[in-house]
Amino acid sequence: MNEWIDELADLCAAGEPVVLVTVAGVRGSAPREAGAKMLVTARETIGTIGGGQLEHECTRIAVGMLDAEEVPSVRTFPLGSAMGQCCGGVVDILFEPLANGLPRWLSDLRALHGQRMPATLVTGIGESAGKTVVTADTEFGPVPLAADLLLHARDLLERGRTAERVDDVFVETIVSSDFHVAIFGAGHVGSAVVAALSRIDCNIRWVDSRRNVFRGVPANARAVETAEPALEVAALPAGAYFLVMTHSHATDFEVCDRILRRGDAAYCGLIGSRSKRRRFEKRYRAQGMPEAVLERLVCPIGVDGITGKKPAEIAVAVAAELLQAREAAQAKRTWPDNVHALSRD
Repeated sequence: MNEWIDELADLCAAGEPVVLVTVAGVRGSAPREAGAKMLVTARETIGTIGGGQLEHECTRIAVGMLDAEEVPSVRTFPLGSAMGQCCGGVVDILFEPLANGLPRWLSDLRALHGQRMPATLVTGIGESAGKTVVTADTEFGPVPLAADLLLHARDLLERGRTAERVDDVFVETIVSSDFHVAIFGAGHVGSAVVAALSRIDCNIRWVDSRRNVFRGVPANARAVETAEPALEVAALPAGAYFLVMTHSHATDFEVCDRILRRGDAAYCGLIGSRSKRRRFEKRYRAQGMPEAVLERLVCPIGVDGITGKKPAEIAVAVAAELLQAREAAQAKRTWPDNVHALSRD
């Protein structure tokens, strides 16, 4: 997730010294991927680069850089021999002290991200220190990038989310999540599911027909109050994930009907029992819906083995099932044709 952009900008604007700590490279097994970040101030750490001894040591180093005039630098940590961590890989960590107000690159990046415009952030290390923000057609930086580096930065945008170190430069794409989740219903369970997904890297469209029902809308969610919830189905892109749990069975039926007839949803989950599913299936068949389409309806929802009925318990089970469906869909896109991901019955 990219919350670090706003959090870092707020700290810098307030004049609080902070060190931006980034995983700049990984060889072998490691707790986090390249691009993972945390912010370290004199009072707190925000975010995580994987926890354990590595994070403890990096926090200690970062705190020592808060009052010093230091340039961005990279340190290498063998996780097994130096950190005593079982991962056993080697991690490069980039430390960037920021103590002179809001830098221009961060202001530019924040504005672009707020407009959901993808960008590449190019960070020089050591003598090449400096940051440049690159979009598909614009370059924001103190000096123009070399032509080959600029081309490489733009090539990375076409790959989606990625980060890599190239000699004395760290290049990472800053893009919005393509994990789109629509939740219909802002009752106890719907609210619990939204809360469970609030720290997941996803975009939530939260829909209900009742007035003043939304409470605690997280940063990655957009609340939509509408008299026609089913019409919101069309607002989601292809490959979206849908959860239907409104206060009305009639609304549930109409929303699921539109989702299933779209034919491009990655997941269509309906809260309820097997008997509710059978009633819905009977009505859909009477309307001529093919069996192959009906099979895409998931009801009951939630991973197997969790039988609790409390909203928070249901939310955990449902969030886990969404993540399973997400990973299965990604595996189908990336695995060879002769390899098949396990799917839920």
